[in-house]
Amino acid sequence: MENDTYSVEQVKAKISQTFPADVVLDDGRTETRRLYMAADRSVLFNLCKFLKDELGFDHCSLVSGVDWCDKFQSVYHITSYSSNITLEIVVDLPHDEPEVDSVTPLWQGANWHERETFDMFGIVFKGHPNLKRLLLPEDYKFFPMRKDCAEGGQ
Repeated sequence: MENDTYSVEQVKAKISQTFPADVVLDDGRTETRRLYMAADRSVLFNLCKFLKDELGFDHCSLVSGVDWCDKFQSVYHITSYSSNITLEIVVDLPHDEPEVDSVTPLWQGANWHERETFDMFGIVFKGHPNLKRLLLPEDYKFFPMRKDCAEGGQ
């Protein structure tokens, strides 16, 4: 890992150069020290590994899910403390196959976030070391944050 610091523009350039077809940077948002992007699920792990190993992004503060009825999204907040930049990465997942690679091997703090997202939305994080229910009983058959889950899990 490099110990250099980077500007938002340098991070954008390095990501665009390394993942030109699979990551879309959102230039419509101009908040200071934040960068928004959408990534294909097939490159998420490699993108995150690149962010950690090459650009010094050392903290995953959020992994969450969103149900848009026609698709799911997994959302990640990744921070570089040395560069003082936070990235938001959004990954679209098909409703009939909500799976994406786990980032827990890169940032252990993602462990509980991925488990909670699995528990609430049913998003499967492939390669997670212990993907099981976190808040609900193991035998619970429903995912309460899914829009197709009726009240009371019926």
